[in-house]
Amino acid sequence: MSWSSGKDSAFALHEVLRAGELEVVGLLTTVSQAYARVAMHGVRRALLEAQARALGLPLQVVELPAPCTNAEYEARMGAWVESARAQGITRVVFGDLFLEDIRAYRERQLEGTGLEPVFPLWQRPTPALAEAMLDAGVEATITCMDPRVLDRSFAGRSWDRALLAALPEGVDPCGENGEFHTFVHASPDFAAPLAVRGGEVVEREGFVFADLSPA
Repeated sequence: MSWSSGKDSAFALHEVLRAGELEVVGLLTTVSQAYARVAMHGVRRALLEAQARALGLPLQVVELPAPCTNAEYEARMGAWVESARAQGITRVVFGDLFLEDIRAYRERQLEGTGLEPVFPLWQRPTPALAEAMLDAGVEATITCMDPRVLDRSFAGRSWDRALLAALPEGVDPCGENGEFHTFVHASPDFAAPLAVRGGEVVEREGFVFADLSPA
């Protein structure tokens, strides 16, 4: 499972587990070496590891330098692909929703490797998908957001129906256009919800990050 620590990957995993057609053997996440945080989402590695324990799944981390060129990213992910094939892994599940260029990139990078990409949430209408996530018991917090499309006050807010109702027109309810990223602290597949507390909100490299830590 390509695991971002956010709601989309959590619900994609849930749908795969619910279908029962694939055996999920672990989580794959990219983490910044310099900051020990999930790339883009800004989530502490300690919370990422807590998610893996709550799911009862092994965690495989690909560490990335900061900054990281695309060539370096592809080299490190390529090394992971070789390792995955040696482990007998045959598929990678992604939580992508509708961005054609992202899907095409993933398919291109995995072509000929023996790993098949799987997209269980692909092109599900995001308003209905957001409701399905909430109905299933997914609980998340916004940890990274784009201040060009959202007010800074959205950083650190719970991703819930009140937040969905408050989103400006044109902002995707799942943040699929990069408007925001989340950290999942409750999921129908967690053994128990994770206790977290909010911390500092900072702006860095054009994005606003809300820090979370284990409570």
